[in-house]
Amino acid sequence: MNLVDRIRLGLAVAVAKTVTNGVRLLNLGAASVLPGAIARRFHPKLLSLLCEQVREGVILVVGTNGKTTTSLLLRTILADKGWKIAHNDTGANLINGLITALLNNTNLVGQLTADCAILEVDENILPLLLKECQPRIILGLNLFRDQLDRYGEVDIISQRWKKAIAPLAPDTIIVLNADDPTLSYLGQQLSQQVRYFGLNEPELYLEEIPHAVDSIYCPRCGHILEYQGVYLSHLGDFNCPSCRFTKSKTAFSSKVWPQILIGVYNKYNTLAAGLVAQELGIEELDIFDTVKNFRAAFGRAEELTLNGKHIRILLSKNPVGMNETIRAVNDLQAAGKASTTLLVLNDRIPDGTDVSWIWDVDTEKLVRLGGTLIVSGDRVYDMALRLNYSQETLNNQQNPLKLLVQENLSEAIKIALELTPNDQTLNIIPTYSAMLEVRGILTGRQIL
Repeated sequence: MNLVDRIRLGLAVAVAKTVTNGVRLLNLGAASVLPGAIARRFHPKLLSLLCEQVREGVILVVGTNGKTTTSLLLRTILADKGWKIAHNDTGANLINGLITALLNNTNLVGQLTADCAILEVDENILPLLLKECQPRIILGLNLFRDQLDRYGEVDIISQRWKKAIAPLAPDTIIVLNADDPTLSYLGQQLSQQVRYFGLNEPELYLEEIPHAVDSIYCPRCGHILEYQGVYLSHLGDFNCPSCRFTKSKTAFSSKVWPQILIGVYNKYNTLAAGLVAQELGIEELDIFDTVKNFRAAFGRAEELTLNGKHIRILLSKNPVGMNETIRAVNDLQAAGKASTTLLVLNDRIPDGTDVSWIWDVDTEKLVRLGGTLIVSGDRVYDMALRLNYSQETLNNQQNPLKLLVQENLSEAIKIALELTPNDQTLNIIPTYSAMLEVRGILTGRQIL
């Protein structure tokens, strides 16, 4: 790095840290994006300069669902072994957010002090990011339909990933979900070192393929896939009867791995974080010890207590995510641990402005066990209508449902807490911006 670059880097870092301190001092937010945006104007190559300094390399965590939980678990595993980690833990997963996270781990002259950088990356910007960052590991969790008003279908995203990953160094490690046909096929086309995780537990198969399935056609020849069973959405054990494309071989059996967070989707998150940790040299028993004591990230099966009432927040922002949340809530309700659920639907930019996806959710499974459902949020009446149609479809007389509509979120939370017995859990199912609002009300402070 020449003298001019050093001066520009130092200036960019100084400005970023000044902006960060100012935003936090004035209580304007977490300063998770703005410092990076401003610093980048002083040095356009700032991201690549920072990534090059990470001692043990950069890990990119990309996919539709599970990025935050998986990243936090991986970070915790490494931190328990003494690693110093840079991580965009506020969830700011676009370029400026990634720069800000790295800048938070530099000294005043721009020297990065982290052993490893774990960066959650929005699936749509991975090709852009790889032009500036040479990662050690890319972890691809899954590809589902998410915010179609912004991204489009999963095969388009996959094609972009393939084109962007192809030029990377041969020793780059690509960790992919073998149960996702799109990602399994992607890995089989790459020249880099590819590792796979996935489930090997037929007892967890769903009874049928969900309505919100995304990709049941062979990514190689287009023929419909044959499934021995599905775990969630289109993730499962599959093969193509036409071209013989089949699920890639996983690195280990999922049956031996512990899990502390609820839901099949969190089994995937645990396996993904564990496999990456192994690639970094962490022993299996050390990984297990961390998993057994892990606490959820905010809003992702996070558990809170307020005035003696137990609360669980289950972020759900697309059909697959909400279907899996409903599956977990139903398991709890069948066990007598829950009878009240609050759903909060927003349509702001972080959520995606198109809420038609709720009609792909199997809400009939949520209303089947009865109990009390309370709905709120910017699109409260859209969600209420969807649930009302589910009631009419089921004509559920054995387990009657009490459906309450409350526009005011604070009041909705108050009512939900009042209706939740002390020995049960209130499950709150919000979209992303709604989750931040819910946490702000419950804890008295905002996250972002």
